[in-house]
Amino acid sequence: MDRDDKIPLVEVFSGTPWEAELVRGLLESSGVQAALKNDNMVNFTSSTSFSFGGGMKVLVFAYDFEVASEILATRGNTE
Repeated sequence: MDRDDKIPLVEVFSGTPWEAELVRGLLESSGVQAALKNDNMVNFTSSTSFSFGGGMKVLVFAYDFEVASEILATRGNTE
């Protein structure tokens, strides 16, 4: 059994699918394993239109939460 099998996953980001993919890529390029969870619900309002609720979540292992949060907090800084 792998050591990660019993470590909980925690959410570090929620947004559109393309934003979540970018965040996951950023985290993984920094050495933090990340996974995506799709919470989109499709609500059909007519035969030709629909809307999305929820969003795509980025999850990391609980032990990586602080590091991941720091990476995301500084992602826009160019200093």
